[in-house]
Amino acid sequence: MTQPYHAPPRATFWQKLGPGGAASLSLALLSGLGLLGLPVLFRLRQVLQGVRGDEAAPADAILVLGRRLERDELTPVFVARLGHALDLWKRGLAPRIFVAGGATGTSSRSEAEAGRDWLAAQGVPGAVILLEDRSQHTLENLFNVRSHMRAEGWRTLLLVSDPLHLTRARATARGLNLEVRCCPAQGCPPPLGTFPAWRRACQEAFLLHWYHTGMAYSRLIRSERQLERVT
Repeated sequence: MTQPYHAPPRATFWQKLGPGGAASLSLALLSGLGLLGLPVLFRLRQVLQGVRGDEAAPADAILVLGRRLERDELTPVFVARLGHALDLWKRGLAPRIFVAGGATGTSSRSEAEAGRDWLAAQGVPGAVILLEDRSQHTLENLFNVRSHMRAEGWRTLLLVSDPLHLTRARATARGLNLEVRCCPAQGCPPPLGTFPAWRRACQEAFLLHWYHTGMAYSRLIRSERQLERVT
């Protein structure tokens, strides 16, 4: 049995697309434009509604979704995500923390390694931190963590990201049949209500529209190769 497609380290945009990615992107663009942006506006409403997340509850693990490094350093967004995961762990809501993210861009280390080092500097024992250091984007973050969880018999995740990212992360996790509770890192920039936040929200709305378009397209053509990446 062949393994689902995974983008290589430091993948280009086109490498990240994988099988069916270009077709689903084209369909998302055409449907968004053809329907005068209404699908994206619908997803924008979902993105904005999702910023509140869920009430945190005990789980098997915490997952911090990765964020591209800048000159090998953590961005403020990634630090805010890690800080919120640290707080959840200190509250005793999960015994372990996954840090996800491979080597992206021009970085010499993976996002997961950088996140591990930050948590270790805050006093988190090494045995608590688990790395997922192969992925290039959110879908691969969750896919690879799901494999680890299934192997260990774990079921539940506290999913940590910035508020505007959570709706898409939740949809992706549900597509993979992961049981998650979304925990927004409220300190993540940009502040909600500002122009940069609205721009980010619109980007997330389109990406969410693209995700759902890709799922529908893969099911319509019954492509096992495409579905094995997302379900």
